[in-house]
Amino acid sequence: MADGRDPRRGLLRHALATVAYRGGKALRGAPAGFGSFTIGPESRTPGQILAHVCDLFDWALHLCHGRHQWADSEAQTWRADVARFHRALGALDDLLAADEPLGVPPEGLLQGPIADALTHVGQIALLRRMAGAPVRGENYFKAEIVAGRLGEDQGAPRVEFD
Repeated sequence: MADGRDPRRGLLRHALATVAYRGGKALRGAPAGFGSFTIGPESRTPGQILAHVCDLFDWALHLCHGRHQWADSEAQTWRADVARFHRALGALDDLLAADEPLGVPPEGLLQGPIADALTHVGQIALLRRMAGAPVRGENYFKAEIVAGRLGEDQGAPRVEFD
């Protein structure tokens, strides 16, 4: 890049915006009680999965500071954990947008916490369908996903399948 910045950081920021976009769709408009929906005695609830996703981004922040520090958190209310999800994404995006050196290789952030978060967002979307409140499909290749756009309602137009 012309400014001397590592282009991998830009790609990570785009990956975070992708998580925010897809996650926002899966989290937004969930029916009442969805956070505690269960498909079996050994399965995680959507609320537990969402808390884990938030933990992943807290871990990613620690990794960026060179600390391998993990903490499991309990699920809070759906609304509280959705807000936590977007705050955690924002904090990580802010760090990646800054000039502060990363304490780990960018590839590790992608293959670890970011990829894991995408997997879990997919699980939440699947659970939405199983709970009778499916997330509407779309062509994500055409979606307007922009690095740095991480809010609960990104305001991006939803591009549906043709």
